[in-house]
Amino acid sequence: MQIEYNLSEISDVAKKIIKVSSSKTLLFYGKMGAGKTTLIKEIVKQLGSLDKVSSPTFSLVNEYKGINNPIFHFDFHRIEDEDEAYDIGFEEYLESHNWCLIEWPQNVENLLLLDKHEIHISKVGELKRNLNFKK
Repeated sequence: MQIEYNLSEISDVAKKIIKVSSSKTLLFYGKMGAGKTTLIKEIVKQLGSLDKVSSPTFSLVNEYKGINNPIFHFDFHRIEDEDEAYDIGFEEYLESHNWCLIEWPQNVENLLLLDKHEIHISKVGELKRNLNFKK
């Protein structure tokens, strides 16, 4: 699925991603500033969380309170070794069957399970993005 959207349409995009996702593990690819965290903030909101969402760049993972279950948000941009993810129990998060929203997943690709979706985001303009959703 490919979507070109304005940032004003991000709520509809987040709803659509949730609706078509057969996996709760979403991998977000894109350059710095492409809009990965912005989209994740909206997905977390659409999943019913009232928590303030921020990028877990230094903590590696943030946990948000969902309606029934936690939502986990990972940022592996600064990770230097997959062992760092392993040390925080990353595999256990994935096996929990809760939503796992992962930025910079290429830095932990050997730890990822097969059941996942890829979301590639690129900037088309200042307020416009292109999204490619792969099952």
